[in-house]
Amino acid sequence: MATTADQVMAPALVPTTNGQQSKLSVGPILQPNGTTLNSESNPKKKKEQKQHQSESIVKAPSLKLNEMSNLKTKLGSVPSAKETRVYKIVLTGGPCGGKTTGQSRLCTFFENLGWKVFRVPETATVLLSGGVKFSDLTEDEDPLTPSTFVHKELPFAAPEHSMIDLTASCPRCLANAASKPYVNEAYKFQENLIRTMVQIENTYFELGNSSTRNCLIICDRGVMDASAYIRKDKWEEMMASNQWNPVEMRDNRYNQILHLVSAANGAEDFYSTEDHACRSEGVELARELDYKSAAAWVGHPYFDVIDNSTNFETKMNRMIESVCQKLGIDTRDRLQATSRKLKFLVKGLPPDSVFPAFQDFDVEHRYLLSGGPNVQARLRKRGQNGHWSYIHTQRRPDVNNRERIEVKTQLTHRDYINLLAQKDEAHFTIYKTRRCFLINNQYFQLDIYKEPCHPRCKNLILLETYSSLSGDALQKCMPTFLNIVKEVTGDPEYSMFNLSLREDWKTCRSTAHGKQQKQQPQRESPKSSPDKQQYHPYDENSD
Repeated sequence: MATTADQVMAPALVPTTNGQQSKLSVGPILQPNGTTLNSESNPKKKKEQKQHQSESIVKAPSLKLNEMSNLKTKLGSVPSAKETRVYKIVLTGGPCGGKTTGQSRLCTFFENLGWKVFRVPETATVLLSGGVKFSDLTEDEDPLTPSTFVHKELPFAAPEHSMIDLTASCPRCLANAASKPYVNEAYKFQENLIRTMVQIENTYFELGNSSTRNCLIICDRGVMDASAYIRKDKWEEMMASNQWNPVEMRDNRYNQILHLVSAANGAEDFYSTEDHACRSEGVELARELDYKSAAAWVGHPYFDVIDNSTNFETKMNRMIESVCQKLGIDTRDRLQATSRKLKFLVKGLPPDSVFPAFQDFDVEHRYLLSGGPNVQARLRKRGQNGHWSYIHTQRRPDVNNRERIEVKTQLTHRDYINLLAQKDEAHFTIYKTRRCFLINNQYFQLDIYKEPCHPRCKNLILLETYSSLSGDALQKCMPTFLNIVKEVTGDPEYSMFNLSLREDWKTCRSTAHGKQQKQQPQRESPKSSPDKQQYHPYDENSD
Protein backbone atom coordinates (compact mmCIF):
# COMPACT_ATOMS: atom_id res chain seq x y z
CA MET A 1 0.00 0.00 0.00
CA ALA A 2 1.04 3.53 -0.68
CA THR A 3 2.27 5.45 2.34
CA THR A 4 1.92 9.09 3.23
CA ALA A 5 5.50 10.21 3.75
CA ASP A 6 5.37 13.50 1.90
CA GLN A 7 1.62 13.97 1.96
CA VAL A 8 -0.36 16.42 4.06
CA MET A 9 -2.98 14.34 5.83
CA ALA A 10 -6.06 15.22 7.82
CA PRO A 11 -5.33 16.04 11.46
CA ALA A 12 -4.98 13.48 14.20
CA LEU A 13 -4.75 10.05 12.58
CA VAL A 14 -2.17 9.34 9.88
CA PRO A 15 -2.19 5.93 8.14
CA THR A 16 1.10 4.40 7.01
CA THR A 17 2.24 1.66 4.63
CA ASN A 18 2.18 -1.18 7.09
CA GLY A 19 -1.42 -0.46 8.06
CA GLN A 20 -0.46 1.04 11.42
CA GLN A 21 -1.06 4.59 12.57
CA SER A 22 1.67 7.18 12.71
CA LYS A 23 2.67 8.36 16.17
CA LEU A 24 1.73 11.81 17.38
CA SER A 25 1.84 13.48 20.78
CA VAL A 26 -1.24 15.46 21.71
CA GLY A 27 -1.98 17.26 24.98
CA PRO A 28 -1.57 15.91 28.50
CA ILE A 29 -1.53 12.23 29.31
CA LEU A 30 -4.46 10.96 31.33
CA GLN A 31 -4.07 8.46 34.11
CA PRO A 32 -6.69 5.72 34.57
CA ASN A 33 -8.45 7.84 37.24
CA GLY A 34 -8.86 10.69 34.73
CA THR A 35 -6.32 13.05 36.32
CA THR A 36 -3.55 14.69 34.36
CA LEU A 37 -0.02 13.43 34.69
CA ASN A 38 1.99 16.61 35.23
CA SER A 39 5.75 16.25 34.82
CA GLU A 40 6.43 19.66 36.36
CA SER A 41 4.84 18.72 39.67
CA ASN A 42 6.12 15.18 39.43
CA PRO A 43 9.80 15.33 38.48
CA LYS A 44 10.26 11.59 38.88
CA LYS A 45 7.68 11.03 36.19
CA LYS A 46 9.19 13.46 33.69
CA LYS A 47 11.33 10.94 31.89
CA GLU A 48 8.54 8.36 31.89
CA GLN A 49 6.06 10.93 30.52
CA LYS A 50 8.38 11.93 27.70
CA GLN A 51 8.86 8.32 26.66
CA HIS A 52 5.13 7.67 26.89
CA GLN A 53 4.34 10.68 24.72
CA SER A 54 6.71 9.54 22.00
CA GLU A 55 5.13 6.11 21.89
CA SER A 56 1.45 7.05 22.22
CA ILE A 57 -0.80 6.60 19.20
CA VAL A 58 -3.46 9.17 18.69
CA LYS A 59 -6.91 7.65 18.62
CA ALA A 60 -9.32 9.79 16.58
CA PRO A 61 -12.43 8.99 18.66
CA SER A 62 -10.71 10.44 21.78
CA LEU A 63 -9.88 13.80 20.20
CA LYS A 64 -11.90 16.87 20.96
CA LEU A 65 -12.83 19.35 18.26
CA ASN A 66 -10.51 22.06 19.58
CA GLU A 67 -7.63 19.55 19.69
CA MET A 68 -8.20 18.58 16.06
CA SER A 69 -8.27 22.21 15.01
CA ASN A 70 -4.73 22.64 16.31
CA LEU A 71 -3.36 19.68 14.38
CA LYS A 72 -2.20 21.32 11.18
CA THR A 73 1.13 19.56 11.08
CA LYS A 74 2.40 18.38 7.76
CA LEU A 75 3.20 14.71 7.63
CA GLY A 76 6.73 15.45 6.58
CA SER A 77 7.43 16.89 10.03
CA VAL A 78 5.53 14.22 11.97
CA PRO A 79 7.63 11.36 13.34
CA SER A 80 6.26 8.10 12.01
CA ALA A 81 7.25 4.49 11.95
CA LYS A 82 8.23 4.80 8.31
CA GLU A 83 8.38 7.92 6.17
CA THR A 84 8.51 6.39 2.72
CA ARG A 85 6.00 5.68 -0.01
CA VAL A 86 5.44 2.39 -1.83
CA TYR A 87 3.44 2.69 -5.05
CA LYS A 88 2.47 -0.42 -7.01
CA ILE A 89 1.45 -0.11 -10.65
CA VAL A 90 0.58 -2.62 -13.37
CA LEU A 91 1.55 -2.14 -17.01
CA THR A 92 -0.88 -4.14 -19.11
CA GLY A 93 -2.19 -4.18 -22.67
CA GLY A 94 -2.14 -6.22 -25.85
CA PRO A 95 0.99 -7.26 -27.77
CA CYS A 96 3.29 -4.49 -29.00
CA GLY A 97 1.81 -1.77 -26.81
CA GLY A 98 5.08 -0.42 -25.39
CA LYS A 99 5.14 -2.15 -22.00
CA THR A 100 8.85 -3.01 -22.14
CA THR A 101 9.83 0.51 -23.18
CA GLY A 102 7.38 1.95 -20.67
CA GLN A 103 9.04 0.04 -17.84
CA SER A 104 12.42 1.43 -18.83
CA ARG A 105 11.15 5.01 -19.11
CA LEU A 106 9.36 4.88 -15.76
CA CYS A 107 12.44 3.36 -14.14
CA THR A 108 14.74 6.10 -15.44
CA PHE A 109 12.32 8.92 -14.58
CA PHE A 110 11.71 7.86 -10.97
CA GLU A 111 15.30 6.87 -10.28
CA ASN A 112 16.25 10.41 -11.30
CA LEU A 113 13.82 11.63 -8.64
CA GLY A 114 15.64 9.55 -6.05
CA TRP A 115 13.13 6.70 -5.88
CA LYS A 116 13.98 3.03 -5.64
CA VAL A 117 12.38 1.17 -8.56
CA PHE A 118 11.64 -2.56 -8.74
CA ARG A 119 10.52 -4.19 -11.98
CA VAL A 120 8.49 -7.38 -11.55
CA PRO A 121 9.02 -9.66 -14.59
CA GLU A 122 6.04 -10.98 -16.54
CA THR A 123 5.33 -14.42 -15.10
CA ALA A 124 3.73 -15.72 -18.30
CA THR A 125 6.85 -14.85 -20.31
CA VAL A 126 9.03 -16.69 -17.79
CA LEU A 127 6.92 -19.82 -18.12
CA LEU A 128 6.32 -19.60 -21.87
CA SER A 129 10.03 -19.09 -22.56
CA GLY A 130 10.58 -22.48 -20.92
CA GLY A 131 8.77 -24.28 -23.72
CA VAL A 132 5.11 -24.02 -22.70
CA LYS A 133 2.68 -23.29 -25.54
CA PHE A 134 -0.99 -22.51 -25.04
CA SER A 135 -1.80 -24.39 -28.23
CA ASP A 136 -0.44 -27.58 -26.65
CA LEU A 137 -2.60 -27.27 -23.53
CA THR A 138 -5.78 -29.31 -23.81
CA GLU A 139 -9.13 -27.87 -22.87
CA ASP A 140 -10.96 -31.20 -23.19
CA GLU A 141 -12.87 -32.26 -20.13
CA ASP A 142 -13.30 -36.02 -20.45
CA PRO A 143 -15.27 -37.72 -17.64
CA LEU A 144 -13.10 -39.19 -14.96
CA THR A 145 -12.55 -42.97 -15.00
CA PRO A 146 -10.75 -45.31 -12.60
CA SER A 147 -7.63 -44.96 -14.74
CA THR A 148 -7.65 -41.16 -14.93
CA PHE A 149 -9.03 -40.24 -11.53
CA VAL A 150 -6.22 -39.83 -9.00
CA HIS A 151 -7.13 -40.09 -5.32
CA LYS A 152 -4.38 -37.76 -4.13
CA GLU A 153 -6.03 -34.89 -6.04
CA LEU A 154 -9.35 -35.36 -4.26
CA PRO A 155 -10.46 -32.34 -2.22
CA PHE A 156 -12.09 -34.73 0.28
CA ALA A 157 -10.93 -37.71 2.32
CA ALA A 158 -11.40 -41.33 1.25
CA PRO A 159 -10.36 -43.39 4.31
CA GLU A 160 -10.64 -46.79 2.66
CA HIS A 161 -7.80 -45.91 0.30
CA SER A 162 -4.23 -46.18 1.49
CA MET A 163 -1.63 -43.50 0.67
CA ILE A 164 0.04 -45.99 -1.67
CA ASP A 165 -3.12 -46.71 -3.67
CA LEU A 166 -3.26 -43.43 -5.60
CA THR A 167 -5.97 -44.52 -8.06
CA ALA A 168 -9.50 -44.38 -6.69
CA SER A 169 -11.81 -46.88 -8.35
CA CYS A 170 -14.60 -47.39 -5.84
CA PRO A 171 -18.12 -46.27 -6.81
CA ARG A 172 -18.36 -43.80 -3.92
CA CYS A 173 -15.23 -41.90 -4.97
CA LEU A 174 -16.23 -41.83 -8.62
CA ALA A 175 -19.69 -40.56 -7.71
CA ASN A 176 -18.18 -37.78 -5.63
CA ALA A 177 -15.74 -36.95 -8.42
CA ALA A 178 -18.55 -36.74 -10.93
CA SER A 179 -19.99 -33.80 -8.98
CA LYS A 180 -16.68 -31.93 -9.13
CA PRO A 181 -15.60 -29.69 -12.05
CA TYR A 182 -13.20 -31.42 -14.40
CA VAL A 183 -9.80 -29.82 -14.64
CA ASN A 184 -7.95 -29.36 -17.93
CA GLU A 185 -4.34 -28.44 -18.63
CA ALA A 186 -5.06 -24.84 -19.65
CA TYR A 187 -7.06 -24.28 -16.46
CA LYS A 188 -4.34 -25.71 -14.21
CA PHE A 189 -1.65 -23.72 -16.05
CA GLN A 190 -3.48 -20.43 -15.49
CA GLU A 191 -4.13 -21.31 -11.85
CA ASN A 192 -0.47 -22.13 -11.24
CA LEU A 193 0.57 -19.03 -13.19
CA ILE A 194 -1.47 -16.82 -10.85
CA ARG A 195 -0.07 -18.51 -7.76
CA THR A 196 3.47 -18.06 -9.10
CA MET A 197 2.76 -14.44 -10.01
CA VAL A 198 1.38 -13.64 -6.56
CA GLN A 199 4.44 -15.14 -4.88
CA ILE A 200 6.87 -13.25 -7.14
CA GLU A 201 5.00 -9.98 -6.62
CA ASN A 202 4.85 -10.47 -2.86
CA THR A 203 8.63 -10.83 -2.81
CA TYR A 204 9.02 -7.42 -4.48
CA PHE A 205 6.28 -5.88 -2.33
CA GLU A 206 8.12 -6.92 0.83
CA LEU A 207 11.35 -5.45 -0.54
CA GLY A 208 9.50 -2.20 -1.20
CA ASN A 209 8.07 -2.11 2.32
CA SER A 210 11.55 -2.52 3.79
CA SER A 211 13.12 0.13 1.55
CA THR A 212 14.42 3.30 3.19
CA ARG A 213 13.55 5.31 0.08
CA ASN A 214 10.32 6.00 -1.77
CA CYS A 215 9.70 2.93 -3.89
CA LEU A 216 7.92 2.38 -7.22
CA ILE A 217 7.06 -1.24 -8.06
CA ILE A 218 6.26 -1.86 -11.75
CA CYS A 219 4.44 -5.12 -12.48
CA ASP A 220 4.59 -6.38 -16.06
CA ARG A 221 0.94 -7.47 -16.13
CA GLY A 222 -1.00 -8.36 -13.02
CA VAL A 223 -3.23 -11.05 -11.59
CA MET A 224 -6.39 -10.06 -13.50
CA ASP A 225 -4.64 -10.38 -16.88
CA ALA A 226 -4.96 -14.16 -16.60
CA SER A 227 -8.75 -13.83 -16.98
CA ALA A 228 -8.23 -12.69 -20.58
CA TYR A 229 -6.96 -16.15 -21.51
CA ILE A 230 -9.63 -18.32 -19.89
CA ARG A 231 -13.40 -18.67 -20.22
CA LYS A 232 -15.47 -16.52 -17.87
CA ASP A 233 -17.15 -19.48 -16.17
CA LYS A 234 -13.76 -21.14 -15.60
CA TRP A 235 -12.32 -17.91 -14.23
CA GLU A 236 -15.16 -17.55 -11.74
CA GLU A 237 -14.75 -21.22 -10.81
CA MET A 238 -11.02 -20.67 -10.22
CA MET A 239 -11.64 -17.58 -8.09
CA ALA A 240 -14.18 -19.44 -5.96
CA SER A 241 -12.09 -22.60 -5.50
CA ASN A 242 -9.08 -20.56 -4.33
CA GLN A 243 -11.18 -18.16 -2.22
CA TRP A 244 -9.98 -15.19 -4.24
CA ASN A 245 -12.18 -12.14 -4.79
CA PRO A 246 -11.81 -9.35 -7.37
CA VAL A 247 -11.78 -6.50 -4.85
CA GLU A 248 -8.65 -7.89 -3.19
CA MET A 249 -6.96 -9.22 -6.34
CA ARG A 250 -7.74 -6.20 -8.53
CA ASP A 251 -8.53 -3.10 -6.43
CA ASN A 252 -6.54 -3.48 -3.20
CA ARG A 253 -3.46 -5.24 -4.54
CA TYR A 254 -2.31 -2.49 -6.93
CA ASN A 255 -2.46 1.30 -6.68
CA GLN A 256 -2.86 2.04 -10.40
CA ILE A 257 -3.38 0.20 -13.69
CA LEU A 258 -1.92 1.52 -16.95
CA HIS A 259 -3.29 -0.10 -20.11
CA LEU A 260 -0.96 0.57 -23.05
CA VAL A 261 -3.08 -0.03 -26.14
CA SER A 262 -1.53 -2.41 -28.67
CA ALA A 263 -0.11 -0.94 -31.87
CA ALA A 264 -2.52 -3.33 -33.60
CA ASN A 265 -5.27 -0.93 -32.52
CA GLY A 266 -4.61 2.50 -33.98
CA ALA A 267 -0.97 2.18 -35.05
CA GLU A 268 -1.08 -0.90 -37.28
CA ASP A 269 1.92 0.19 -39.37
CA PHE A 270 4.12 -0.19 -36.29
CA TYR A 271 2.82 -3.58 -35.16
CA SER A 272 5.51 -6.25 -35.27
CA THR A 273 6.21 -9.69 -33.80
CA GLU A 274 9.95 -9.52 -34.46
CA ASP A 275 12.52 -9.54 -31.67
CA HIS A 276 10.08 -11.08 -29.21
CA ALA A 277 10.44 -14.78 -28.55
CA CYS A 278 6.98 -15.17 -26.98
CA ARG A 279 4.96 -13.03 -29.42
CA SER A 280 3.33 -14.68 -32.43
CA GLU A 281 -0.11 -13.02 -32.64
CA GLY A 282 -1.41 -11.51 -35.87
CA VAL A 283 -3.03 -8.07 -35.95
CA GLU A 284 -6.60 -9.32 -35.50
CA LEU A 285 -5.72 -11.61 -32.59
CA ALA A 286 -3.61 -8.84 -31.03
CA ARG A 287 -6.64 -6.50 -31.15
CA GLU A 288 -8.80 -9.12 -29.49
CA LEU A 289 -6.25 -9.78 -26.74
CA ASP A 290 -5.84 -6.04 -26.20
CA TYR A 291 -9.56 -5.62 -25.61
CA LYS A 292 -9.72 -8.65 -23.30
CA SER A 293 -6.78 -7.47 -21.20
CA ALA A 294 -8.43 -4.05 -20.83
CA ALA A 295 -11.79 -5.59 -19.92
CA ALA A 296 -10.06 -7.67 -17.22
CA TRP A 297 -9.23 -4.49 -15.27
CA VAL A 298 -12.54 -2.67 -15.68
CA GLY A 299 -13.58 -1.68 -12.18
CA HIS A 300 -10.20 -0.71 -10.77
CA PRO A 301 -10.56 2.77 -9.23
CA TYR A 302 -7.44 4.13 -10.97
CA PHE A 303 -7.41 2.57 -14.43
CA ASP A 304 -5.83 4.67 -17.21
CA VAL A 305 -5.93 3.80 -20.91
CA ILE A 306 -2.93 5.15 -22.87
CA ASP A 307 -4.02 4.93 -26.49
CA ASN A 308 -2.26 5.51 -29.82
CA SER A 309 -3.77 8.92 -30.58
CA THR A 310 -0.29 10.48 -30.43
CA ASN A 311 3.18 9.44 -31.52
CA PHE A 312 5.03 6.86 -29.42
CA GLU A 313 7.26 9.37 -27.62
CA THR A 314 4.25 11.38 -26.47
CA LYS A 315 2.50 8.14 -25.51
CA MET A 316 5.34 7.35 -23.11
CA ASN A 317 5.21 10.88 -21.66
CA ARG A 318 1.45 10.54 -21.13
CA MET A 319 2.06 7.29 -19.27
CA ILE A 320 4.64 8.89 -16.93
CA GLU A 321 2.43 11.95 -16.47
CA SER A 322 -0.50 9.73 -15.44
CA VAL A 323 1.56 8.11 -12.67
CA CYS A 324 2.86 11.48 -11.47
CA GLN A 325 -0.66 12.92 -11.32
CA LYS A 326 -1.86 10.07 -9.09
CA LEU A 327 1.19 10.46 -6.85
CA GLY A 328 0.81 14.24 -6.62
CA ILE A 329 4.25 14.85 -8.15
CA ASP A 330 4.55 18.21 -9.90
CA THR A 331 6.39 17.61 -13.20
CA ARG A 332 6.34 21.33 -14.14
CA ASP A 333 7.32 21.58 -17.82
CA ARG A 334 9.13 18.23 -17.89
CA LEU A 335 6.04 16.54 -19.34
CA GLN A 336 3.39 18.08 -21.52
CA ALA A 337 -0.06 18.07 -19.92
CA THR A 338 -2.38 16.18 -22.27
CA SER A 339 -5.17 14.48 -20.39
CA ARG A 340 -7.94 16.10 -18.36
CA LYS A 341 -10.89 14.81 -16.41
CA LEU A 342 -14.27 15.37 -18.09
CA LYS A 343 -17.72 15.23 -16.50
CA PHE A 344 -21.11 14.97 -18.21
CA LEU A 345 -24.70 15.14 -16.97
CA VAL A 346 -26.77 12.11 -18.03
CA LYS A 347 -30.56 11.90 -18.08
CA GLY A 348 -32.08 8.54 -17.24
CA LEU A 349 -30.46 5.13 -17.00
CA PRO A 350 -30.89 2.80 -20.00
CA PRO A 351 -31.35 -0.98 -19.51
CA ASP A 352 -28.28 -3.04 -18.64
CA SER A 353 -28.52 -4.89 -21.96
CA VAL A 354 -27.32 -1.87 -23.97
CA PHE A 355 -24.11 -1.52 -21.94
CA PRO A 356 -20.86 -3.27 -22.87
CA ALA A 357 -19.34 -5.53 -20.20
CA PHE A 358 -19.42 -3.53 -16.96
CA GLN A 359 -18.68 -3.72 -13.25
CA ASP A 360 -20.96 -2.20 -10.60
CA PHE A 361 -19.68 -1.00 -7.22
CA ASP A 362 -21.26 0.41 -4.10
CA VAL A 363 -19.47 3.68 -3.22
CA GLU A 364 -19.69 5.91 -0.15
CA HIS A 365 -17.95 9.30 0.20
CA ARG A 366 -17.50 11.13 3.52
CA TYR A 367 -15.84 14.52 3.91
CA LEU A 368 -13.53 15.08 6.87
CA LEU A 369 -12.54 18.04 8.97
CA SER A 370 -9.46 19.45 7.25
CA GLY A 371 -6.41 21.40 8.32
CA GLY A 372 -7.24 24.69 6.62
CA PRO A 373 -9.71 26.55 4.38
CA ASN A 374 -7.87 25.53 1.19
CA VAL A 375 -7.47 21.87 2.11
CA GLN A 376 -10.09 19.25 1.44
CA ALA A 377 -10.07 15.71 2.85
CA ARG A 378 -12.47 12.85 2.20
CA LEU A 379 -12.84 9.11 2.61
CA ARG A 380 -14.09 6.68 0.00
CA LYS A 381 -15.46 3.21 0.68
CA ARG A 382 -15.87 1.13 -2.47
CA GLY A 383 -16.76 -2.51 -2.86
CA GLN A 384 -18.57 -5.46 -4.38
CA ASN A 385 -20.31 -8.40 -2.72
CA GLY A 386 -19.22 -7.44 0.77
CA HIS A 387 -15.53 -6.90 -0.11
CA TRP A 388 -14.30 -3.33 0.35
CA SER A 389 -11.40 -1.02 -0.41
CA TYR A 390 -10.77 2.27 1.42
CA ILE A 391 -9.10 5.44 0.12
CA HIS A 392 -8.18 8.71 1.85
CA THR A 393 -7.95 11.67 -0.56
CA GLN A 394 -6.55 15.07 0.22
CA ARG A 395 -6.71 18.05 -2.13
CA ARG A 396 -4.60 21.14 -1.59
CA PRO A 397 -3.18 23.94 -3.76
CA ASP A 398 0.40 24.04 -4.91
CA VAL A 399 2.77 26.75 -3.70
CA ASN A 400 1.55 29.14 -6.41
CA ASN A 401 -2.13 28.50 -5.55
CA ARG A 402 -2.90 27.73 -9.19
CA GLU A 403 -2.86 23.95 -9.56
CA ARG A 404 -4.53 21.36 -7.37
CA ILE A 405 -2.57 18.51 -5.84
CA GLU A 406 -4.45 15.35 -4.98
CA VAL A 407 -2.85 12.75 -2.72
CA LYS A 408 -4.60 9.39 -2.45
CA THR A 409 -3.72 6.85 0.22
CA GLN A 410 -5.01 3.32 0.52
CA LEU A 411 -6.25 2.55 4.03
CA THR A 412 -6.84 -0.50 6.15
CA HIS A 413 -10.33 -1.05 7.53
CA ARG A 414 -9.06 -0.08 10.98
CA ASP A 415 -7.63 3.23 9.75
CA TYR A 416 -10.88 3.94 7.92
CA ILE A 417 -13.00 3.37 11.03
CA ASN A 418 -10.74 5.61 13.11
CA LEU A 419 -10.81 8.42 10.55
CA LEU A 420 -14.62 8.36 10.51
CA ALA A 421 -14.46 10.17 13.86
CA GLN A 422 -13.26 13.23 11.93
CA LYS A 423 -16.34 13.35 9.67
CA ASP A 424 -17.44 16.88 8.79
CA GLU A 425 -21.08 17.14 9.85
CA ALA A 426 -21.59 20.05 7.47
CA HIS A 427 -21.75 17.44 4.69
CA PHE A 428 -24.09 14.57 3.91
CA THR A 429 -22.59 11.16 3.18
CA ILE A 430 -22.73 10.55 -0.57
CA TYR A 431 -24.04 7.13 -1.67
CA LYS A 432 -23.60 5.95 -5.26
CA THR A 433 -23.66 2.99 -7.56
CA ARG A 434 -20.59 3.32 -9.76
CA ARG A 435 -20.73 1.54 -13.13
CA CYS A 436 -17.37 1.11 -14.89
CA PHE A 437 -17.12 0.15 -18.55
CA LEU A 438 -14.82 0.38 -21.55
CA ILE A 439 -15.96 1.43 -25.02
CA ASN A 440 -14.05 2.76 -28.05
CA ASN A 441 -10.77 2.43 -26.10
CA GLN A 442 -12.14 4.92 -23.56
CA TYR A 443 -12.70 4.11 -19.88
CA PHE A 444 -15.85 5.55 -18.31
CA GLN A 445 -17.33 5.76 -14.82
CA LEU A 446 -21.07 6.31 -14.48
CA ASP A 447 -22.04 7.56 -10.99
CA ILE A 448 -25.68 6.92 -10.09
CA TYR A 449 -26.54 8.82 -6.89
CA LYS A 450 -28.67 6.98 -4.34
CA GLU A 451 -30.76 7.88 -1.32
CA PRO A 452 -30.43 8.95 1.43
CA CYS A 453 -29.19 12.17 -0.11
CA HIS A 454 -29.88 15.88 -0.43
CA PRO A 455 -32.81 16.63 -2.79
CA ARG A 456 -30.33 18.15 -5.24
CA CYS A 457 -28.80 14.69 -5.76
CA LYS A 458 -32.06 12.82 -6.37
CA ASN A 459 -31.99 10.96 -9.72
CA LEU A 460 -28.60 12.53 -10.47
CA ILE A 461 -26.36 10.60 -12.91
CA LEU A 462 -22.89 11.83 -13.88
CA LEU A 463 -20.49 10.33 -16.43
CA GLU A 464 -16.73 10.81 -16.00
CA THR A 465 -13.68 9.99 -18.11
CA TYR A 466 -10.10 11.11 -18.71
CA SER A 467 -9.19 12.15 -22.24
CA SER A 468 -6.82 14.33 -24.22
CA LEU A 469 -9.33 14.45 -27.09
CA SER A 470 -11.74 17.27 -27.89
CA GLY A 471 -14.40 18.20 -30.43
CA ASP A 472 -15.46 15.57 -32.94
CA ALA A 473 -12.68 13.17 -31.91
CA LEU A 474 -14.04 13.11 -28.36
CA GLN A 475 -17.63 12.87 -29.55
CA LYS A 476 -16.84 9.70 -31.52
CA CYS A 477 -15.60 7.99 -28.33
CA MET A 478 -18.65 8.85 -26.23
CA PRO A 479 -21.23 6.12 -25.47
CA THR A 480 -24.15 6.73 -27.83
CA PHE A 481 -26.58 4.65 -25.73
CA LEU A 482 -26.55 7.30 -22.97
CA ASN A 483 -28.67 10.44 -23.07
CA ILE A 484 -25.93 13.01 -22.37
CA VAL A 485 -27.53 16.36 -21.55
CA LYS A 486 -24.41 18.54 -21.37
CA GLU A 487 -20.78 18.72 -20.26
CA VAL A 488 -20.42 19.95 -16.68
CA THR A 489 -16.63 19.81 -16.29
CA GLY A 490 -15.61 22.47 -13.76
CA ASP A 491 -19.23 23.45 -13.04
CA PRO A 492 -19.41 24.02 -9.24
CA GLU A 493 -23.07 23.00 -9.27
CA TYR A 494 -21.93 19.41 -9.95
CA SER A 495 -18.92 19.39 -7.67
CA MET A 496 -19.29 16.48 -5.24
CA PHE A 497 -18.17 18.77 -2.42
CA ASN A 498 -21.02 21.18 -3.14
CA LEU A 499 -23.50 18.40 -3.79
CA SER A 500 -22.80 16.96 -0.33
CA LEU A 501 -23.25 20.25 1.59
CA ARG A 502 -26.26 20.40 3.91
CA GLU A 503 -26.76 24.11 3.12
CA ASP A 504 -27.01 25.92 -0.19
CA TRP A 505 -23.47 25.92 -1.59
CA LYS A 506 -24.03 29.30 -3.31
CA THR A 507 -24.39 31.12 0.00
CA CYS A 508 -22.59 28.85 2.45
CA ARG A 509 -19.17 27.29 2.49
CA SER A 510 -17.89 24.73 4.91
CA THR A 511 -14.88 25.90 6.89
CA ALA A 512 -12.05 23.70 8.08
CA HIS A 513 -13.90 22.77 11.26
CA GLY A 514 -17.38 22.14 9.98
CA LYS A 515 -18.96 25.53 10.71
CA GLN A 516 -20.98 27.28 8.06
CA GLN A 517 -19.69 30.57 6.73
CA LYS A 518 -21.74 33.02 4.70
CA GLN A 519 -20.21 34.16 1.49
CA GLN A 520 -20.94 36.93 -0.96
CA PRO A 521 -22.15 35.84 -4.40
CA GLN A 522 -19.47 36.15 -7.02
CA ARG A 523 -19.82 36.89 -10.68
CA GLU A 524 -19.07 33.93 -12.90
CA SER A 525 -15.77 34.20 -14.66
CA PRO A 526 -15.40 32.88 -18.19
CA LYS A 527 -14.18 29.32 -18.36
CA SER A 528 -10.56 28.93 -19.19
CA SER A 529 -8.50 25.99 -20.28
CA PRO A 530 -7.56 23.46 -17.58
CA ASP A 531 -3.92 24.45 -17.56
CA LYS A 532 -4.77 28.14 -17.00
CA GLN A 533 -7.70 27.75 -14.64
CA GLN A 534 -6.98 28.97 -11.12
CA TYR A 535 -7.10 26.36 -8.40
CA HIS A 536 -10.22 26.20 -6.26
CA PRO A 537 -10.36 23.68 -3.41
CA TYR A 538 -14.08 22.90 -3.74
CA ASP A 539 -14.49 22.73 -7.50
CA GLU A 540 -13.44 19.12 -7.81
CA ASN A 541 -14.45 15.91 -9.53
CA SER A 542 -15.22 12.80 -7.53
CA ASP A 543 -12.82 9.88 -7.20
